[in-house]
This record gives sequence, C-alpha cells and structure tokens, in this order.
Amino acid sequence: MASLDNYRVFKTDYAGRELIVETGKYMEQANGACVVRCGDTVVSVNVCMSPTAREGMDFFPLSVDYEEKMYSVGKIPGGFKKREGRAADKAILTARLIDRPIRPLFPKGIFNDVVVVATALSVDPDIAPEPIAMIGSSVALSISDIPWAGPTGSVQVGLVDGKYVINPDEATREKSSIHLSLAGTKDAILMIEAGANEVTNEEMVGAIMFGHEEIKKVCAFIESIAAEVGKPKKEMEFYHAPEEIDAAVRAYVSEKLDWALSTFDRQERQKREDEVSADTLAHFADIYPDNAKDIKDTIYYFTKEKVRARIFDDGVRPDGRKLDEVRPIWCEHGVLPRVHGSAVFTRGQTQTLTTCTLGMLDEAQKLEGLDNEDHKRYMHHYNFPGYCTGEAKPLRSPGRREIGHGALAERALIPVLPSEDVFPYSIRVVNDILSSNGSSSMASVCGSTMALMDAGVPITAPVAGCAMGLIKDPETGKYVIMTDIQGLEDFFGDMDFKVAGTSKGITAIQMDIKIKGISEEILLDAIAKANVARQFILGKMLECIPEPNKELSYYAPKILSFFIDPEKIGDVVGKQGKVINSIIAETGTKIDIEDDGRVCVAAYAGNVENLQKAKDIILSIVHEPEVGDVFIGQVVRILSSIGAFVEFAPKKDGMIHISKISSRRINRVEDVLNLGDTVKVEIIKIGEKGIDFKLLEKLN
Repeated sequence: MASLDNYRVFKTDYAGRELIVETGKYMEQANGACVVRCGDTVVSVNVCMSPTAREGMDFFPLSVDYEEKMYSVGKIPGGFKKREGRAADKAILTARLIDRPIRPLFPKGIFNDVVVVATALSVDPDIAPEPIAMIGSSVALSISDIPWAGPTGSVQVGLVDGKYVINPDEATREKSSIHLSLAGTKDAILMIEAGANEVTNEEMVGAIMFGHEEIKKVCAFIESIAAEVGKPKKEMEFYHAPEEIDAAVRAYVSEKLDWALSTFDRQERQKREDEVSADTLAHFADIYPDNAKDIKDTIYYFTKEKVRARIFDDGVRPDGRKLDEVRPIWCEHGVLPRVHGSAVFTRGQTQTLTTCTLGMLDEAQKLEGLDNEDHKRYMHHYNFPGYCTGEAKPLRSPGRREIGHGALAERALIPVLPSEDVFPYSIRVVNDILSSNGSSSMASVCGSTMALMDAGVPITAPVAGCAMGLIKDPETGKYVIMTDIQGLEDFFGDMDFKVAGTSKGITAIQMDIKIKGISEEILLDAIAKANVARQFILGKMLECIPEPNKELSYYAPKILSFFIDPEKIGDVVGKQGKVINSIIAETGTKIDIEDDGRVCVAAYAGNVENLQKAKDIILSIVHEPEVGDVFIGQVVRILSSIGAFVEFAPKKDGMIHISKISSRRINRVEDVLNLGDTVKVEIIKIGEKGIDFKLLEKLN
C-alpha cells in the first residue's frame, strides 16, 4: 500500500521567490526524484540508473530528457494526433543545459546507464522552467544512491539599466541586454550559456559572478535536503585497467607515442597513432589475450597525458602553434550564383559553407512551445555530415549537438540583425560543415556573418567567434589557456569556451568543461584572450567583404513594406479573399498582411516593376477619396447619353458626366470613350449618390 511516511517539503528563498522542493511523494521507484515549485511553475525530475554496467562500454551513457507538456500552459497540441511529439528545439537545448553541469561530476569509469527526465508540469511565463529543471536534476541526483559529486545550483541572470537581475520575469527579459543561464557548484562555475547585446567583458564576467553568489545558496539548500532524505551512495567498482597491464603498456609505448606526437600534421599524426596502437595490441596479444580493452584504454589515457604535458610544460601544441595563435584563415563570398547570399570561411582544417536565403515575413518559422513566442523570423541551421571528419557514415537528421551549435550561432547573430521595419524579410542561414578539426560552431558564426553581408542584409556590425581551451593542473591549480582550439585540444583538454561578438562587445558565450569548475581568474583570462583573437578574425573577414552588399541578389524577393489602417484590411482582402487574389493575379506579386496593418508586397526576378503597381492598388482601396484626388482607372460601364463609370480601385467607381468628358459638346459618350479604356480622372464632387469625376486624359 502506498504511504506518505517519506513525504518531505523543503523551502528556501530563491532570488526573492519561494522555492519549494517535495520528495518522497511521487515517482517512488526511481533512484532519486523530486518535484520543484516556484510560483506557478512546477517541474518534476527523476533519475534512474541501470543495476549493471553495459558490456564493452567505453563512455559514460548518460541521457537527459526535458519534456514540454503543452497542458502546462493550457494548450492543446497542434497537428492531427493532438499529442506531444518529437521534442522541440528549445526542449532539446534545455536538456543540454541540464546535462552539461551534471556530467563532469560523475565518477570516471562509470559505465551504467543513467537517465535523467525533467518534465514541465505547469509553467508561469514570468518564472522560467529551465533553471527550475536544472535545480531539480541536482536534487534528484543528490538524494539518490547514484555516485555523484554534486550538488549544483542554477540561475538565469539579466542586465537591465546597469543592474543585474536574478531570474528576470518576462517583461524584464525583454529589456535585458544579457540573457545568461549559469550553473555551478558552491566552489566554481561549471556551465555558461549566454546571449548578449554587445556587452563588455567586465559586464559579462560581473553577471557570471553575481549569479554564482545565488548558486552558492542553492547548493547549500540542496545539501540540507540530501542530509535529511538522501540515500547512501552505492558502493560500485569503477572500471580501470589493471595496474600490471597499465605499467607494462606504458613502458612499452612511451617512446613510440613520443614519435607519433612529434609531427604537426594531423593526418600523419593519426596515421602514426594507429600504427602504435596496432603494434602495441599485437605485442601484448599473447601476454594479455583477453585484455585488448585495457590496453586500448591505457594507450588513450597515456596519449592524453603526453599531449597535455607537451602543451602545459613546453607550450607545444599539436599543430605547432603558439598558445595565443589563431590558425591560418582564408575566406570568400558570393560562391554560389543562384542563392541569395553565400560564403566559405576556413580556419585551419575547419571549413564551413554558409548560405543565406531571404523570404517573406509569413515564411517565419511557426513555434509551439511553453512560452509566448509563436514565430521565429531568423532561422539558423547547422549540419555536420560524416565526410567533414573523413568518416564514412550515412546522413542523419540533426542531432542534439547540431541543434545546439545552430542555436549558439543564431544567438550570436540576433543582436546585429536589422529590425522588420528596416528589413522586412524572414532570414534562413544554413551552415554546412565541409571540414572539421575543432571550433566549427565559431567558424559558423564567422561564415554566417559573411553570408548575411553577401546577401545584402544590413547587419549593424560583423560578428566573429573563437573557442578557447584550458589545461589545468589539479594539484597546483596552475593553468594554460589556448586560443582557437582544434579537435585534439578539445578532446584532451579541460574546457571548450566559445565567445562570439563584434568589435564592440560580446553577443554569445557557451562554456563546457570536463573538470569540476573554473575560477573567476580563469574566466577573466579566457574572455580577454578570446577578445584579442576575435578582433584578429574580424580583420580577416573584413578584408574579404568589408560591408554588406548594397543590392540584394537578382534572385532574392524584392519587398515593399508599408502600413494601412487595420480596419481597412477587410477591404483589401475582400469576401473570401477575392480582392487580394485579384491583385495577386493582376500583378504577379505575393502579398502578406499582418494584423497591425503592415503590408508586405514581394516580387521575384523579372517582375519587380509590378511592386509599385500592387502597392498603388492597395493604397487606392484603403484611401478615403477627397475632392482633387487624381486616379487612373478603367471604364467599366457606359450610359450613352449620361456618362461613363470608371473603376478607380477594386469595387470602387465613380461617374464622369457626359459634360465632363470633353471640352466640346458631344452627343454620345462613345464619341470619346469605350468600355475598357484606361483613363486619368480627377474627383470634382463627393456626394450621397457617389463620386463625380472629370476626364483629364485618355491613356489608350
């Protein structure tokens, strides 16, 4: 029988709001579970671990899922099935936010499946569920029996009018120049994800350290929960190679690895490493016939130690660069003739082809999520095919990494995009990674800037990005920062710290680390060196394309944007869309009308001259005629002895009395005008019976 004997409720102040954690009431069969409430936002989180390790596993199989339940905001899902489907991009990005700070705190050598599931059950727009879910994951792990070196705390930080705000509400987020998600332990920062409007290094670091103070309080709160209801941690045997095998392999392979790592050419180094690995496995095949995994693991960790030592002790990077040196850069733009904008950005062995496509505002991506955002005008997509790393693998749909990298580049560029009033287009940018050896996401930022400029998008400033790396000695605390890290340095290093921005300031940051946090000193050092690298990279980009093209591509839609009285929209659309469809058919344009009265008229190559014609027709429909107005219209009806009726706008006409058709006396209207004639007329009277014209000119 179910019991509430273990039900506990814990409360604390969370940046001025009450945070409530409930345990022992729900999801009792999970290793650890809780429900976290803050205002009307409620998130449940649970964690489960398989009882045994996966056979043959050589990485930690941690899975994190974040479920957005549409009922949490009182919505019924769209589509035919009317149920939640594949996770939306924002849910995937939230799952990544939860994953990144908890992953480094699991013990090395754990190969049991661990699954964390966070579910948004109720969402208040003013209280974001993301940091609540991150806190819940920390609580669930802390009170579970799963070995884990937490707790962690999480917050969002904004900057409004020079003041930092923890967990800003919806209105404050709109005004904030920093949008920072932060996680860490009480001792150090573990994860940073930020977008910003060209803020300074000092402002960004200040936001991070301000947020860390709140994180310390959250960590203390979770420690008190674990002390009261936490389960004893499981006694587990974590995998490591037997000492005898580890020592023997190291002795045999040491000089061989030195030889393999002595070349600065990536392909040659990989070839040598493969030779050393094959030779070592063959050498020990008879001695340790059942320990191939142990031998491979020893080679891997020994290689990692040697690479790190060469960088840390000797300042020798795998490709021979100095610690603060950016790889060689070359770039080009306008490489594809039919696309609206294109560029190739190459840095070392990392290369991206970026394209920019412009469309009508009604082509913006429609969103269905838990917040109030219902469409996205700027869409940024990132693709990472197997061939970019020389791997023979089939193409797949974008994974979480691709979605995350695309979102980072998107976040970096949004602050410099022109408003809809200035540039009434939807914009899609696609990064296709052609070659990758580290920092492809930051190459994407650079390539995207150039593609936008090539397309003629009037961005306010070019944006570039650079990834910084770290190697830290855990014993002494000493460290080295590496500029523009490549794949091996990312793989064997302690940090991947990506900083993007303009020459003026930072627009995006993302930090992933493999150690248990970094200090303010490291943070300041990394951001300062990233700024130097960014200015250098921007210089190289501007040598290629110094400013946005003045003209759009011949193949891009040309758009006229203007406003009409919203109450007149019905007149333009007409019954069952007949009026607007007739304008589209007559002019060959595409017309989009927003609820606020914004009208966008688009024409493609070969039909641009009809833009103004479509605009004139629409304005004539919504215009309130006045005496003296001049129109061009068509004769649609004739009363032979009385006058001619002229349609000057769809469904609007007036009459030219026979006396106003000519300066000489005529007996019949047909003496001058016929049905279908195009005429220029002037309003001379507006009365109860309608509009009276006089003929100014017959145009055909």
